This record gives sequence, C-alpha cells and structure tokens, in this order.
Amino acid sequence: MSALGRVVRTPIAALEYANLKLTTADAVIGATPREVVWTHRGVTLWRYRSNDRSRAVPVLLVFALINRPDIFDLRPGGSLVEYLLREGFDVFLLDWGVPGEEDADTGLEEYVCDELHWGVRETLRASGADEVTLLGWCMGATLCAMYCGLDRQGESRMTRAPRDPARPDPARLDAERAARASPVRNLVLLTMPIDGRCSVYAKWTDNEAFDPDHMAELWGSLPGWGVDFANKMLKPVTNFWTTNRKLWESVQEGTVKREAQQSMAKWVADNPPFPGKAFAQWLNWMYRDDALITGRVILRGRRVKLGLIDQNLLVVTAQTDHIAPRVGTMPIFDLVGSEDVTHLDRPGGHIGLIAGSKAKHEIWPDLAAWMAERSDR
Repeated sequence: MSALGRVVRTPIAALEYANLKLTTADAVIGATPREVVWTHRGVTLWRYRSNDRSRAVPVLLVFALINRPDIFDLRPGGSLVEYLLREGFDVFLLDWGVPGEEDADTGLEEYVCDELHWGVRETLRASGADEVTLLGWCMGATLCAMYCGLDRQGESRMTRAPRDPARPDPARLDAERAARASPVRNLVLLTMPIDGRCSVYAKWTDNEAFDPDHMAELWGSLPGWGVDFANKMLKPVTNFWTTNRKLWESVQEGTVKREAQQSMAKWVADNPPFPGKAFAQWLNWMYRDDALITGRVILRGRRVKLGLIDQNLLVVTAQTDHIAPRVGTMPIFDLVGSEDVTHLDRPGGHIGLIAGSKAKHEIWPDLAAWMAERSDR
C-alpha cells in the first residue's frame, strides 16, 4: 500500500484497531467439545470427544501453573488438540483451575504427588488403557519430569543427598525402576526449564534482598497480573510496543488475521494466581539453586531423581526461547535413564513454536508421528 493509501485509510484502520482490541474478550478459545472426567478442589481432568480413538495409548496434556491450558486448544483450525484427535489419539487435559487465597499453601508436592498422579490414574481408568503418554509444556513439562523421576521407595528419613544423587549407581537405578512400575510409557517435554540459573529470571532473583518465601507469606497467592507483568518485562520493548505496532501496521495494510490475533491475545491476558508456596519453591529450586538437576528436590519425603526417568523421551527446544532458554533444558540428556531419546530443536519461541501459525505444518506432525510410533498395542 502506498503512503497516500495508508493516510487515507488511517481513520478506518483506527476504528478497526480499536474494535480488535475491545472485542478480544469475545474471541473463542478452548472450543473443542470435551467432558469432565474427574475433579478435585479446583483441578479438572477433561476428555475430548472423538469418534476415532485408534491409538492404544491415551495422551494427557499438562501445562504451566501460571497460564491457562487453553493454549493446547487455542482456536478452531489452530488447535493442537484438534490435530491429535484427527490423528486418532484419545486426548485428556489436566486443568489446574484458578487458585484462590485458600490455595496459598499449595506446594509443588500437591501438584505432582496428588493432582498429577490422580490425573494419570483417572486417565487410565477412563480410557481403559494400561499406560499413558504424558505431554507437558513449559512448567507443565517440568512437573511431568518430576513426576516420572519421583522415587516411590520413599526417603522420608534422608536428611542429605548422596554424593551424586542425580546419577546414582546404574544397578540401583535398574532396581528402583523395576520396583516403581510407572504407568507412563512416553514422556514428551516441550520447552521445559530444569535449570534456570542462566535465565533472566535468575539475574532478577539473585539478590539477598529478594526473598521468595517472604513474598509468599505477604501475598498468599501471587496475583496473575504480577506474574504476567514480570514475564513481559523479559522483553519490554517487544511486548509493550513492537507487538502493538505490528498489529497496527497489519490492520492498516488490511492483512491482520483477526481470529489468530485475538485468540492469542485473550489467552496471554488470562493469568491465574500462583499459589505462594509453589511460587517460592519454583523460584528457589529453579532459579536460585540447582536443586532439581542435582537430586535435592524432595516431595513428601521422596526424592526427585531425573535419572529414574526411563520412558520413551521426546524433548523439544525452541531456538529463540527467552522464557525457558535451550541451555536450561539440555542437562536433561545427561541425567535421564531412557534408552529411546529424541531431541527436536526448532526455530521459534517459547509459545510460538507450538501454538504459532506455522506449528500445524512444522512441529505438530512430528509430535504426532513420534507418539504414534510408540503407541502401538
């Protein structure tokens, strides 16, 4: 469009831009038909309706605590859930819900040992399957890795870690794996942080004056808007200026993709509170310490040992991920005991790689093919 054409179109574009912004809340997200399988407090397990469940192993989707899981089912025609259903998968979703002040003392142990564990149990019960594929994204991937690495033998009396707790003796690992009999056959980890000490978050929190436990005590549950603001401050110019400028330009040029833009904007703006105890644990274990990768995370008296992960493993990293940088995911490959390990490192960002406009052509087929190959009866 010529400069004169843009000037002439400016009043109309301004109205369209305002309408786009003001009607974002009306965007349709999470529209794929589904049914409630199980609930506990605010947590819900959903099962998506399908007439073609040809894969023997169901898929349980798990997202982060700080955003809504609708990102898996963003909009009609742009939904990972829709794609997996068409590929014959029986798809379930674990929805953490919207925590209230009464959930301020909910820690990661409740999410991993209770809600995720029960979600797996109810997925197997509803599907009639013996095993499940766990597909976690962002913080949800970390929770899935913790669940699969949980020592079910119990370590309530252990007060200090062994010399190398993340990589114990192979014979002992084999015995522990055999004893725990995990129902998880396949583990898919998308843009997962396990060592955040190289991230911007670590720089922000590496200060004696910053006390996550004190913040949790003061706030109870951290407000969603505060977490959202912190995430946007990782790239303030991009988030507060560039995104809006590009939107204005696309409106003025008449190239804006209304449904795609509004659905993503609506999802980004919906941020549930972060329970204070879980918030403090996450910051301390992920960004202020190397507790997870060195086997010093203990949940309900049981140590999380990433070396116990022996599932068929697919790890996906995004080359321009500023929230969970690739370098903070890579230690997983030196820790797990899985024999079948696949790594996909693709161009893209933390969310855009999986939920962007190109995802259905560039990454979803690979995810579905990998799971299908490992979901035979």
